[in-house]
Amino acid sequence: MTCPMFCYQCEQTSLGSGCTDFGVCGKEPEVSALQDLLIYQLEGMAFWGVKVLEKGQTIPSEVHRFVIDALFSTLTNVNFDPAFFFELLRKSAEIKAGLRTRAGEEAGEWPEAARYALPAAESEIQRDAFAVDIRGQAEENPDVQSLKDTWLYGLKGMAAYAHHAWVLGYREDAVNRYFYRGLSDLLDRQLTLADLTGKIMEFGQVNLRCMELLDRANTETFGHPEPTPACISRKRGPFIVVSGHDLYDLKMLLEQTAGTGVQVYTHGEMLPALAYPELKKYPHLVGNYGSAWQNQQREFSGLPGCILMTTNCLMEPRPSYSDRIFTTGVVGWSGIPHIPEREGTKDFSPLIQKALELGGWAEDEPELSIPIGFGRRAILERAGEIIEAVKAGKIRHFFLVGGCDGARAGRNYYTEFAAQTPPDTVVMTLACGKYRFNRLDLGTIAGLPRLLDLGQCNDAYSAIQVALALADAFQCSVNELPLTLVLSWYEQKAVGILLTLLSLGIQNIYLGPSLPAFISPNVLHFLVDQFRIHPISTPARDMAAALS
Repeated sequence: MTCPMFCYQCEQTSLGSGCTDFGVCGKEPEVSALQDLLIYQLEGMAFWGVKVLEKGQTIPSEVHRFVIDALFSTLTNVNFDPAFFFELLRKSAEIKAGLRTRAGEEAGEWPEAARYALPAAESEIQRDAFAVDIRGQAEENPDVQSLKDTWLYGLKGMAAYAHHAWVLGYREDAVNRYFYRGLSDLLDRQLTLADLTGKIMEFGQVNLRCMELLDRANTETFGHPEPTPACISRKRGPFIVVSGHDLYDLKMLLEQTAGTGVQVYTHGEMLPALAYPELKKYPHLVGNYGSAWQNQQREFSGLPGCILMTTNCLMEPRPSYSDRIFTTGVVGWSGIPHIPEREGTKDFSPLIQKALELGGWAEDEPELSIPIGFGRRAILERAGEIIEAVKAGKIRHFFLVGGCDGARAGRNYYTEFAAQTPPDTVVMTLACGKYRFNRLDLGTIAGLPRLLDLGQCNDAYSAIQVALALADAFQCSVNELPLTLVLSWYEQKAVGILLTLLSLGIQNIYLGPSLPAFISPNVLHFLVDQFRIHPISTPARDMAAALS
């Protein structure tokens, strides 16, 4: 060890190269090390899991769930509580021992991660966590390590999607089994750049299946999103703000707050929930408060209501609201109350009681709203009109301007880009990057708002299906459509989505605000050459290039 930690999995990593003393996200070196050891353990578990599967045996669903949730917990801005990771590590050791016994391998040249035995004492676990190296080929072959890291971060992103589908009762064996193969292959030091490129493209296709699974889980449970004016004004009375991504947590909270006088607001990536029929039917789901995740410390400061963090996007709670923020699921921060799941349900009464005590806002604001709910069904139901508008020259180009938001300078690029799009173009958006421009009035086109909000980052599948449907209608490839993807990234779900787009052969993606630190120069050269990925420059220059 030459530094307390090393993490470069998010876009805001220190100096654009890696956090080495303390995570920009708030992650301490001790937690960073525990997360690395957990990945090491998951890779060792996966090695034995593959052998169990190769014997034609099944792996219990609770082990699948553990792998998915453990991977998800290491995503950026999910969990910062060391006690949580000590517990996961102890559980991983138990599962790993069971898989190894079932594999029945008496001897062999096993990877160190497969042989590693977790000690009992927390002090010794922490010692091992600081010593473990999950980037073992970084010096001898940085390009191989770059692709392995990219693949690992994609797996973390897919775990988030699989988690959301799982809690709704949707799972797919092919997706669950792939986690073992992918994590196990990361231990293989013989894989070449060509091998890894092929495996990453295969991952992109599996992630597409996982995104389709989540889309089906959401739409079959809550209905297809409907075009909806989402209220962005405050209402008088006690309230709870729900942030993160988990629609099922929101549904349970709405059921438990019904009739209590407590109103519910969405925040950040939960905004699209206001368009789902099975959620919007609750009259006390009154609107959206605030904006993207990186503004939460300012927006939550002194809030006269409660906050529920359901998934990633947690920042260190400030003293001005630390007494009224709660976490649930895999999310956590030391000292912050956590709502556990028991027998498939959660008891949100502590939030409800606290919200009633706080009293909420004293008066209503004048009502303002923004249009949301343009998922794939809502758009494709108007496909005929859209296609005719294209043929008639009324729509010249489509832009998908979406992805993650963040605090790094340069993200105003996306505000300026959306504002500068010509009036004969359509702007589709998704994920929290839309907060950079979703209050702009861009007018209408072909009977639709010119700015179409497709939903969460989880709804990238909708955007892909819209693009594929348009390509089919015009009998061309997606790359031949008058369509340009202008993407912002922050964390590992965005990595998974990008790899899925590349696996579909989609080219000419504009990516920013900065390029991933884990992409080596040679790998970047390959991506630019093979897929024509463009680092963003200026809105005007990129717009001109896209329209030309």
